[in-house]
Amino acid sequence: MISNNLASSPLYAIIDLGSNSFHMMITRQLADSVQVVDKVKRKVRLAAGLSSQNVLSEEAMARGLECLSFFAERLQDIPTENVRIVATATLRLATNGQTFINRANKVLGQNITLLSGEQEAELIYQGVAHTSCCKEKRFVIDIGGASTELIVGSGLESKKVTSIDIGCVTYNRQFFSDGLLTANNFTQAIAAAKKVLSPLIEPYRSIGWQSILGGSGTMQALAEILMHQNRLTIITDDFLQEIQQQLIQNHSIEQINIPGLTSERTPVIASGLAILIAIFESFSLKQLQLSSGALREGLLYEMLPCNNKVSIRTRTTLSLMHRYHVDTQHAYRVKEQVKSLFSSLSSAWQLNKDNSYKLLLIGCDLHEIGLLLEFKQHQKHSAYIIENAELPGFDQADRQLLKTFVKLYKGDIDTRLLKQSVTDSQTAGYLLAILRLSVILCRLRKDDVLPHYHSSVDENNTINLCLPKDWLAEHPLIADELISEEKHLATLGLSINILCNI
Repeated sequence: MISNNLASSPLYAIIDLGSNSFHMMITRQLADSVQVVDKVKRKVRLAAGLSSQNVLSEEAMARGLECLSFFAERLQDIPTENVRIVATATLRLATNGQTFINRANKVLGQNITLLSGEQEAELIYQGVAHTSCCKEKRFVIDIGGASTELIVGSGLESKKVTSIDIGCVTYNRQFFSDGLLTANNFTQAIAAAKKVLSPLIEPYRSIGWQSILGGSGTMQALAEILMHQNRLTIITDDFLQEIQQQLIQNHSIEQINIPGLTSERTPVIASGLAILIAIFESFSLKQLQLSSGALREGLLYEMLPCNNKVSIRTRTTLSLMHRYHVDTQHAYRVKEQVKSLFSSLSSAWQLNKDNSYKLLLIGCDLHEIGLLLEFKQHQKHSAYIIENAELPGFDQADRQLLKTFVKLYKGDIDTRLLKQSVTDSQTAGYLLAILRLSVILCRLRKDDVLPHYHSSVDENNTINLCLPKDWLAEHPLIADELISEEKHLATLGLSINILCNI
């Protein structure tokens, strides 16, 4: 029975022997997407076991081997060709790293690949590229326990990759070994990192980038602090300084108390933050978004028989529609109305076919995914799914705007949800108005219902829907909903006129 299931829906396993943590991720292909079925993470802190001569201690090796013995049990039912196990910076640095790898191979019953720094950086970029949607050049940052990777690339192609031997575990031991969070300790750590980064500044700037992404533990921890504070998960230079000051006020690592920061991340948050501040200052960065993929995702997509001709977002959207049994014909009708209204109204509102417009079209596809659970609360269910599901191709900012569309496509409008980072609140409101009107016009869920009509916006921000009077009389439900929509659109600073002389 197991072999039949594997044949029809094979499992894939990725094990990453990181310098700070060992990770195992088990996935399977579902429809056109990847479903994570299990994740295991153990804080091994391998890099903390390196001596000044880069000899890995027996205690650190024992911690690592014990963790791998747990992982080995989970690998028994997974085909060997569907397993990738890699080691990274600490085992590159350790003079006795091969000794540990030989022992680990016996524990796992499979061979570990020791990645070079450049290979690790390439795979990190592939993980980001396969899980984020961006046609622009990206600057990808990954801060590990013993190394930091910097990559600039476009699409699935990396253009410059660098791995440097600075990490949150090694820097913690080097600059925060006394356990104190002083301004001097931070200053020394930041200065040391900037010295290592200095030769890279011009080569990277000469290539350039339009977006900045990062997904390592340090950046995930910072994003979790932002989420706890109900703030957008955009890591800015001001926020980094804010957290540094909070840490200094906590005086020591043992006394760190920042809401939203997990206890397992506490020991290395200061050193990771110092490295990230150094990167921001060296490359004059202002903000960074969290990526949903990195090394493990890069290893996974390297194995998967995926179709790169289909965009990441399209695969994710189709998978969600399939999983939640979306009425695809109705979603198509709504999308066509959105395109029509956008074409008529975009000039007056100065709207562009940018990322926010693309998310609006995806909102048409997904606005009813919550119906599978129940009708009464389906908009809340839809928003919950968007917020919590695995969504390769959508970063946190994308999710926020998409969640706004599916939650507010009808009914009362909570204008607070329009505040997000993909676009400004006014533009988000205009796009939402287009979606809401399109949904009302498609109320009967039939292809042959709508007549030919005109739409425009006047100088008072009144939307004119020039629908035939006879048609409105024949469709009183739609007419009544359009009239009722007036009070909702008023919260967006808009009004509507549906009785035009045609």
